[in-house]
Amino acid sequence: MSRKKPSRIRRADPFYERELARYEFPLPSREYVSQKLADEGRPVTFAELTELLDIAGSERETFQRRLGAMEREGQLMRNRKGAYILPERASLTAGKIQGHPDGYGFLIPDDGSADIFLDQHQMGKVLHGDRALVRVTGIDRKGRPEGSLVEVTERANTRVVGRVFVEHGVVFVVPENRRIAQDILVPPDKKAKIKPQSGQVVMVDIIEQPSKFSQPIGRISEVLGTYADPGMEIEIALRKHDLPFEFSKAALAENKALPDKVRKADFEGREDLRDLPLVTIDGETARDFDDAVFCEKKGRGWRLVVAIADVSHYVKPGMALDKEAMERGNSVYFPRRVIPMLPEKLSNGICSLNPDVERMAMVCDMEVGTSGKIGKYRFYPAVFRSQARLTYNQVWSWLSGASAPEIEAQHAVQPHLKSLYKLFQALHTARGERGAIDFETTETQMVFNDQGKIENIVPVVRNDAHRIIEECMLAANVCASDFLAEHKQTCLYRIHAAPGEEKLKNLRSFLGEFGLPLGGGDDPKAKDYAKLLEQIKPRPDFQLLQTVMLRSLRQAMYSPDNVGHFGLAYEHYTHFTSPIRRYPDLLVHRAIKAVLSRGKYTPVSSWEDIGLHCSATERRADEATRDVENWLKCFYMKERIGEVFDGTISAVTAFGIFVALDAVYIEGLVHVSELGADYFQFDNIKHQMLGERTGQRFRLGDRVRVKLVRADLETNKIDFVLAGSDARPEKKGKKQG
Repeated sequence: MSRKKPSRIRRADPFYERELARYEFPLPSREYVSQKLADEGRPVTFAELTELLDIAGSERETFQRRLGAMEREGQLMRNRKGAYILPERASLTAGKIQGHPDGYGFLIPDDGSADIFLDQHQMGKVLHGDRALVRVTGIDRKGRPEGSLVEVTERANTRVVGRVFVEHGVVFVVPENRRIAQDILVPPDKKAKIKPQSGQVVMVDIIEQPSKFSQPIGRISEVLGTYADPGMEIEIALRKHDLPFEFSKAALAENKALPDKVRKADFEGREDLRDLPLVTIDGETARDFDDAVFCEKKGRGWRLVVAIADVSHYVKPGMALDKEAMERGNSVYFPRRVIPMLPEKLSNGICSLNPDVERMAMVCDMEVGTSGKIGKYRFYPAVFRSQARLTYNQVWSWLSGASAPEIEAQHAVQPHLKSLYKLFQALHTARGERGAIDFETTETQMVFNDQGKIENIVPVVRNDAHRIIEECMLAANVCASDFLAEHKQTCLYRIHAAPGEEKLKNLRSFLGEFGLPLGGGDDPKAKDYAKLLEQIKPRPDFQLLQTVMLRSLRQAMYSPDNVGHFGLAYEHYTHFTSPIRRYPDLLVHRAIKAVLSRGKYTPVSSWEDIGLHCSATERRADEATRDVENWLKCFYMKERIGEVFDGTISAVTAFGIFVALDAVYIEGLVHVSELGADYFQFDNIKHQMLGERTGQRFRLGDRVRVKLVRADLETNKIDFVLAGSDARPEKKGKKQG
């Protein structure tokens, strides 16, 4: 590029330094472009804009691409004459379309303002996930802003997974994602290799997006099978949620070139911990081992060594493997199948801390006092050899005295496990004194038969061995965040903001019904939540109160802006301990290594963008696994239609109550129309449905008896009706506990 020195106009860009850090020859920032348009106060042509921003001839093409990206994201638009304008000046709102299964939808504005309701007619022009510009046209009967679609700026759906239907010779595909409420028409094609049959699950390429006059049109590109095929629920979820599940040729080639075992040349610059009796402690079914631990008495306290798989030694910035890992963001754990963030040669091979083999590690070596407070710590790369692959149940059996080790290698690590347990007790005490919130929740596990169908659903019993590893990982994560903050190295913090004002107000209002105060005034801390939880534990309505308190909290996420971790009561916290399965952890490793070598680490994308992306992939994984689990639960319950179950109201909505069954840990809906011969009013604050005439109340946490009437595999919905007289909860006015 010919430009050597930026002009005064270009240097006036308030984000010039940021752009210069990213590009050798930076273009005007998006913010600067918007500012110039705002200053002009009128539509501006491309030629005028290039003059205003001193764009050289050689820069025009790349500048036009930047403007195109801004258009797609709704940051600017062009009028009928092709001139650029700011959407807000045209009273337009940019945002993302969120569809509803019933056909209507919303625009979720980029600026965080109120969602804009779009009726079925408006939603006929777009699909869920599209980006669009919308003009507010009024207020609907529920008091929500209502809008009309002006322009679709970006299409989100090019391929969709769905089910084929053939009616009167017309072929169409009903998307699995119910938020896409439009059927996709598949026109007849004599040359097509695939002849679709009704009931098949397929991938369809959208060749024409929906418009004002037509529905979306597609071409079937792949037949996945039928609903009854084993593992079909996972195949659907992968495609429905756009989860990457195949590695690129470039990534596979890099993976193949990696060594099968640690080489002597890799030892350089590493501390040798091969004689230290580090062990891994995981579940029985675990295959990738991220972490190994060692503990010994040191003075009045302990020395704790946490060794984490050194993935950053093998996966470097710029590699195809790194790009794929970032795209995935995390491994996804389905029942009976894992979609790894990294190929198995890495995740289960050279990076997995398998016993009796040399492995590369990043180590957090800590001194912990008798009070559980971490003193000195240091990070360093090391080579080590895990002395044993232990399980939670195994370790707890030894520590509790229920059994004894059977082989010499297990006997050898016993003193260290006992030290580890003493250390855990100190760390756990410190956790309580710090005021971290410790909710009591039940995790479940599906037990499958040889045919791959659910045989049973059982609760996962946590013991102190689980908690030992949890506390060790928390300690290492805190040290990592402290280390990076101290050296002013930007990183991705794991942040958990304090509850929002509205949710806090609703929580206090709800607790007030029970005469319970939440301390901390307008700014409660984790310790205030923890104190109240301890206070209500003996109450019969503990689960109800705990659930409402839990729902008042925000979702944790990744961000370079440290706001602390509310739930854990940490001023700073990050993820360091699982780089095999979480991309933020890999970045933290790179950042620590950069500091150790007296440098700074800067990723290719901005820290903020990566944080948003990894938070989104985490949510995507959760939604996908939830879909699969719900389908499997539906399949499991299909054979139990007509049976009666006891359960607890787990959620209350305007359209009914959700009931969690005691014995099978499955949730389903009792529709409002099944609650009784009355008009029921939904109270969001009190988490209840109240009958106007009878005073009948259905409240979160109430016990009910229900009968299973439907388990729909197509919608993943389980429906109940109330069963028997003892299904009725308390009436209004009954004394509360």
